[in-house]
Amino acid sequence: MASVFSKIISGEFPGRFVYRDDDVVAFLTINPVAPGHTLVVPVKEVEHWLDLDEELLAKINAVSKKVGKAIYRAFPCEKIAYQIIGLEVPHVHIHLMPINKMEDADFSKANPSPSPEFLDAVQAKIISELG
Repeated sequence: MASVFSKIISGEFPGRFVYRDDDVVAFLTINPVAPGHTLVVPVKEVEHWLDLDEELLAKINAVSKKVGKAIYRAFPCEKIAYQIIGLEVPHVHIHLMPINKMEDADFSKANPSPSPEFLDAVQAKIISELG
């Protein structure tokens, strides 16, 4: 059964993409902890990051760095958090989010229902910074 991320990647479910190539995508989470909270996901459905081949892992990291720099410019902050947790969706994904302190990466503070207008504005800012 395809993961929710595979369904977003295929267009079956909507997603606000900021980056896409044949191997890796980046799109906004629907429950952002902070403005700019983005997921970097391999197109190929792999459940655990330890099972990624080296080439795909390297590409995911390169895309994460590129998108992370764009988030950093779009949403000034101290750092960009990079987290692999993977419990909620069985498809490898990197959480990127702007933070100023550890508490800023607390998933219990996620916005459960951000407005479409908010998400559209965040998407536009990141895409603009990606060039």
